[in-house]
Amino acid sequence: MNDPALSADHDHGGDAFRPLYATRVSVSGGGFAHGRASGRARSADGALDLRLRMPAELGGDTAGPNPEQLFAAGYAACFHGVLSLVARQHALDPGPIVVEVGVAFGRDPEDGGYRLRADLVVSWPGVGAETAAPLLDLASELCPYTTMTRQGIPATIGLAP
Repeated sequence: MNDPALSADHDHGGDAFRPLYATRVSVSGGGFAHGRASGRARSADGALDLRLRMPAELGGDTAGPNPEQLFAAGYAACFHGVLSLVARQHALDPGPIVVEVGVAFGRDPEDGGYRLRADLVVSWPGVGAETAAPLLDLASELCPYTTMTRQGIPATIGLAP
């Protein structure tokens, strides 16, 4: 497998957002007409096609992944990719890096609505904390998922014709 072509050094430019990749995933409601509890998620290219289920802690049957697990997987994969790039740029082996993301779904104490919390833990055997810490900071600055969790993302909501 070839190394990914993206790099923090050369794949940017211009004053406007320039998509490098875009995808679409549709979620339908399933048996309970509730995407989170019994939905089906399908990507436009067919690479993702799975049933969504509520976790047992929220009354679900756990017969499929839930949105928090999918978010955690995406966040961990993205952060891992960025950290691997940063490691290579500093002549370090990214092979042993493992990124674990914990996502919690709960109530927002300010307004009673729902909120997510994410916690990342990086395991990097053979690399000391003094070496790893500044690289984790750099990866955090470069990772779009980390930026999203800090600042939010531009989002639109519309109704299909």
